[in-house]
Amino acid sequence: MLYLVRMDVNLPHDMPATQADDIKAREKAYAQDLQRQGKWVHLYRVVGEYANYSVFDVESNDELHTLLSGLPLFPYMKIHVTPLARHPSSIR
Repeated sequence: MLYLVRMDVNLPHDMPATQADDIKAREKAYAQDLQRQGKWVHLYRVVGEYANYSVFDVESNDELHTLLSGLPLFPYMKIHVTPLARHPSSIR
């Protein structure tokens, strides 16, 4: 199942830089592992915002929820999920 996911990150302004750097490093490692597994298919940043659009290819709603809630930045995110279906005119 394919999902388009927008993630907006809002770290607290008073979070110590060392804590923010640690969370970001763990987030990057987690995201890259999911990409290597083929579950996080595309990752695009939104220019001028601390946000991204991503495409996930997972087995179920529950699997997506588990992956997203496992993100180290999850507590600081607003997430919008759109399930996708292949368009009948698509050649891919």
